[in-house]
Amino acid sequence: MTLIVEARQTLGEFNLDAGFTSEGGVTALFGRSGSGKTSLVRVIAGLSKPDQGRLMVDGDVLLDTENRIFVPKHRRRFGYVFQEGRLFPHLTVRQNLNYGRWFAGMSRQGDDFDRIVELLGIELLLERRPGKLSGGEKQRVAIGRALLAAPRLLLMDEPLAALDDQRKAEILPYLERLRDEMATPIVYVSHSVSEVARLADKVVMMKGGRVEAIGTPSEILGGQAFLSSDRRDAGAVLTGRVEAIDDAHRLATIRLSASEIVVPNAHVETGRSVRVHIPERDVMVATLRPEGLSALNILEGRIVSIEPDGEGMMRVRIRSGEDDLLARITALSVERLDLKLEKAVFAVIKTVALER
Repeated sequence: MTLIVEARQTLGEFNLDAGFTSEGGVTALFGRSGSGKTSLVRVIAGLSKPDQGRLMVDGDVLLDTENRIFVPKHRRRFGYVFQEGRLFPHLTVRQNLNYGRWFAGMSRQGDDFDRIVELLGIELLLERRPGKLSGGEKQRVAIGRALLAAPRLLLMDEPLAALDDQRKAEILPYLERLRDEMATPIVYVSHSVSEVARLADKVVMMKGGRVEAIGTPSEILGGQAFLSSDRRDAGAVLTGRVEAIDDAHRLATIRLSASEIVVPNAHVETGRSVRVHIPERDVMVATLRPEGLSALNILEGRIVSIEPDGEGMMRVRIRSGEDDLLARITALSVERLDLKLEKAVFAVIKTVALER
């Protein structure tokens, strides 16, 4: 699927002037509150008509202000998941799900119903009413209802924002399964670094109503546009596969391109592909392999870039196999360690910095 979005709109004192192209998968609209993410996704959904704009899905023109084309929201065949589940309180979970099928003009049951129920882990909830569900359960049902309407595009507007950390941890694995096992492309709105690092295939970073940068999670979270807006979580996003589980110590061993790392508190299955976000602030650099440390992860690599990063700091990029790590250290440390391009070093990673 090819999605082309362009929108210019004046909303009081706020000006939206943004656009992007997506080729499917999960495209994250990412940025701080007030950056224009929700305004842009409302244009895509047909909930808002821009002053100027264009929207195309696989060549099908849904919005073209120049030619006065505006396909109403109910004819766009998009699913929309809000921050709150917005389920019908008087209907059971099964009836809420079947509403999505009814809306799409399909029969009340079928293979896709069973598949989506299993995918989202809501088999035991079907006869309950929304008032008896947790926040995470409500969101899973809301996602199921949207999917059962057979959308060609699923829009998710901060779907985890109203949940506490425990509920977010509960629902994130289901969102990963949705990404990996369903063909439905997703536009995912979020200000959460961990959600974007874990779920997105492509990131559209927004600021002040405009697109600041577009790229992979690793490119955005390690890029200059992100550094200028949110220094604390800048770093690398690595992709690996779960090689082993240590149940006794609640650790998972992740195989990267040329090394392994150990992740704590990781409830994942062996063989599963996962992403790991490593903030640059939690990476130390050594020229000799350290011993007697509590850190479980020490990766060998070579320096591929050293750049000034303001306030007496330097940004060091270390390549280990095909993976790049980032470290932010003092200029004094660079001098004392005689760090230079192609020098062999060891990246010492604080275990607590790793996220599944």
